[in-house]
Amino acid sequence: MDVGNRIRELRKKRGIEQMELANFINISQSKMNKIETGYQKRFEPDVLKDIARVLGVKVDHLLSDEKELKKEKKDFQSFITDPELERWHKELPKSAEEDLRKLRKMWEIIQSDKD
Repeated sequence: MDVGNRIRELRKKRGIEQMELANFINISQSKMNKIETGYQKRFEPDVLKDIARVLGVKVDHLLSDEKELKKEKKDFQSFITDPELERWHKELPKSAEEDLRKLRKMWEIIQSDKD
C-alpha cells in the first residue's frame, strides 16, 4: 500500500473527512486529494508530519511498507503476551514507592522523546 492510500485508510478509520484533514493541516482539499490518490508523490516534510500528527501515527507508519507494519504488529503482540511482562505487571502495585517514582520518571523520559 502506498503512502496516499495509507493516509486515506487511516483518515477514514478515524472518521475524518478529506476536507477536514486538509483544513487541520492548512492545505487545500485539492492538494490533499492529490496526496491520497498518489498524484502527488513528493511531500513537504511538515505536511507529512502534520498528517501523521492529526491521524495519531508516526511519520514512519505512513512511510512503512505493509510487511514491516505486519511484523511490528506481530512483535508487539508477542511483547504484550509475554508471561514475564504479565508477571511484572502483577508485581508492580507491590513495589516500593521509590521504585514507582523511578518508573514514573523513566516513563516521562520515554514520552518526552516522542515529541
